Amino acid sequence: MNDQERSAPPRVGVVGLGAMGLGMARSLRSAGYDVGVHDLRADVAAEFAREGGTAYATPAELASVVDVLVGVVVNSAQTEAVLFGEGGAVPRLRPGAVFVMCSTVDPARSAELADRLAESGVLYLDAPVSGGAVRAAAGELTMMTSGPAEAYALAGPVLDAMSATVYRLGESAGLGSKVKVVNQLLAGVHIAAAAEAMALGIRAGVPAEALYEVITHSAGNSWMFENRMAHVLAGDYTPLSAVDIFVKDLGIVLDSARPERFPLPLAATAHQMFLQAAAAGLGGEDDSAVIKIFPGIDLPEPTEGSN
Repeated sequence: MNDQERSAPPRVGVVGLGAMGLGMARSLRSAGYDVGVHDLRADVAAEFAREGGTAYATPAELASVVDVLVGVVVNSAQTEAVLFGEGGAVPRLRPGAVFVMCSTVDPARSAELADRLAESGVLYLDAPVSGGAVRAAAGELTMMTSGPAEAYALAGPVLDAMSATVYRLGESAGLGSKVKVVNQLLAGVHIAAAAEAMALGIRAGVPAEALYEVITHSAGNSWMFENRMAHVLAGDYTPLSAVDIFVKDLGIVLDSARPERFPLPLAATAHQMFLQAAAAGLGGEDDSAVIKIFPGIDLPEPTEGSN
């Protein structure tokens, strides 16, 4: 690599243009990066291309032209397919390229991915994210990352372009995912608790708007109560983060603790609540729809302009 290549910004690709990935790709473009994308929904990738990016038909085609590949898919199975499946990225990623793994996965699986990529000379950053679709679009995510210094040297500015804060937690793959597991434990429990509290108040005859106003100005408030119960008040369960996401994520939380024989009673209860909601056909709705599992409550109807 000559000096000019060394000083040029890395070429970046994003695989997965869901609620988070699309915002992250747009943030990278806003920061001045030439961004290529791939998504199984060709129309979504084509729309991003019309905004000024470049769409590629397979992860392999995208991998062949980038220095940093960011994976923002749902789970470890999809990450596996992106990297090692038919049309996967690994055979086309150049040695020294960086794969940035932003999905929520079991920390042990993250460490395995790092080892497998190292066999091809590809660097790996364990980099799950938090903040939701709105912060992704604004380039204001929190990233919980770990990996080798060489990976940060190339991909560090890319992480900064997508995030308000990038936590560097160490060199070992899986550390970022371990912190994300703890975060998702709290997020899932807080949403479930917020739904339970709001449902109790409604059942007791307290007007939902009044309850929300009081709690959001009292010691019982949480970020999740304030954010998710606003969806309930609006009667809008358009999925920004779906019930099924917390079925998955709290399942990962419980699975990661099992080998340690570590009890997680609150996480287990919250997981059962999300499972109950999914079993009732609510899996594709916003995670605040977990409130619908409670009987005998009249939830607010959709307000004008909500879906």
